[in-house]
Amino acid sequence: MCSASRPSRRSKKGPDRANPDIVEQKLEKRPVFWFYGTGAIAYGVKNNAFSYLLLIYANQVLGLPGYLASIALAVALVWDAATDLFVGHWSDKTSSRHGRRHPFMYAALVVLPAAFYGLFNPYIELTGANTFTYVLVMAILIRTGTTLFEVPSTSLLPELESQYDRRNKWLALRHAFGWYGGNLLHTVNFLFWVGAYGFTVQTGYSIYAAVGAALILLAITVSSLGTRREAAALPRPAEPLRIRAIAHEIRQVFQSVRNPNFAALFFYGLVAAIGAGLAEALFLYNAYYFFGFSGVQIAAVGICVMVSPVTAYWVAPRLGARLGKKGGAITGILLTVSIYPVPFVLLLLGWWPAIGSWPSLFAFAAITVIQVVCLMSGGVLLDSMMADVVEDSEVATSRRSEGLFYAARGFVAKGISAGGVLGAGTIVSLVGLDGIDSVDLMTRELRVNLASMFLPLFCGLNLLALLIVSRYRITRDGHSANLAALARRKGAAEPGADSGTAAGRGRDSEPGGETGRIVR
Repeated sequence: MCSASRPSRRSKKGPDRANPDIVEQKLEKRPVFWFYGTGAIAYGVKNNAFSYLLLIYANQVLGLPGYLASIALAVALVWDAATDLFVGHWSDKTSSRHGRRHPFMYAALVVLPAAFYGLFNPYIELTGANTFTYVLVMAILIRTGTTLFEVPSTSLLPELESQYDRRNKWLALRHAFGWYGGNLLHTVNFLFWVGAYGFTVQTGYSIYAAVGAALILLAITVSSLGTRREAAALPRPAEPLRIRAIAHEIRQVFQSVRNPNFAALFFYGLVAAIGAGLAEALFLYNAYYFFGFSGVQIAAVGICVMVSPVTAYWVAPRLGARLGKKGGAITGILLTVSIYPVPFVLLLLGWWPAIGSWPSLFAFAAITVIQVVCLMSGGVLLDSMMADVVEDSEVATSRRSEGLFYAARGFVAKGISAGGVLGAGTIVSLVGLDGIDSVDLMTRELRVNLASMFLPLFCGLNLLALLIVSRYRITRDGHSANLAALARRKGAAEPGADSGTAAGRGRDSEPGGETGRIVR
């Protein structure tokens, strides 16, 4: 375990400290590295369902108008706003024999799998009068279960790994597991279930719900049990959560979130989430109606995209090492925004293969693979930047707030699906797609209206988000300075500590100290 506050077995070995490449090679041999990544499968399955299937399922299977589905998701997002930060702050201050995070992760087992199953395989008979309420309740339960697992699980990283560049690798693995979990199920779904039975038939969604719930249950169980030992050995919080002193707790929350680097990431996420959510929620409308792809062809895109996570696992750490985390993230997201509109524009200009043809599918898939690699690489580095905010905040507040910061990140990530459904549902209704149930009914005028309403909004929001995140200021040297400051503070608090326990811990967490940095 490599932590800013605890010595690791690995840090005692001189060769490892002198050669950061050796440390990186051995990272894959640590079981906790893989168990940490595995947890993202649960989030990947849930997020894929909310982003790609929920709108079309609620609209064309349950008969709920697009704007009502949007309202249900927006209300659930308000619930998130009230609970996410509290759960994150609570996990920061929880003390148990399983560690700070695991009680919440175990609680998610009770809520998330059952709620996911029930959303796409209703437990009750739905009528026009109760459909909206049912979707709303299931959405709230799923978001609550996601908060209970994803926020504490992701928050383990800053204590498991303090080194600036290696954090990128942990998060690259987690993103890869999330994408493989969500997109593998998505691909199988379009080959054998929803794609085979039809987008308007309940049967395919019922099978998808059962398999998805089982995957979520398995991922949470494996990741929780696999990370338990390391989490239990981490330092306990200095003070517990005091419900009776709620005003004091709220002041601490605001003290932490006032960090300017956190603010840059948080507001970036809020703006970018709307654009990303639009793209995800409209994906099936675009793929099926705009480009005319069949269920099998959509599944083929999913198969092609399988190369993207492993590519991003290799690209993201190297991009961060060469350009710094902020520079690498901005580069990745900017490339995504530039590439995404290309197929739409070329089709409307008449320079694209025939609608629904396999040449069209191959061109679309190739562009999608490149776009997803860029998107994932940028996302990995943005998450790693959030991890570095933990020590930056601790220097100012003398309190670690991983759960709080990653709760805010989780709130933004979940806003992708809610904001996407809200905007996409509105666009579907305004363009006139509510009554479209066949590609033959999709006219050129409808395609022009869809692209002209969606693409400028998507690109504009992402460019604004990049302008916001450019205000982030933590560099590799700044992170090293924060670790050194915390090590000195620890040494001052423990006068008897030797170089191997106090200041030495800060140096060990950066291989070779300052000489271990990758210099551009």
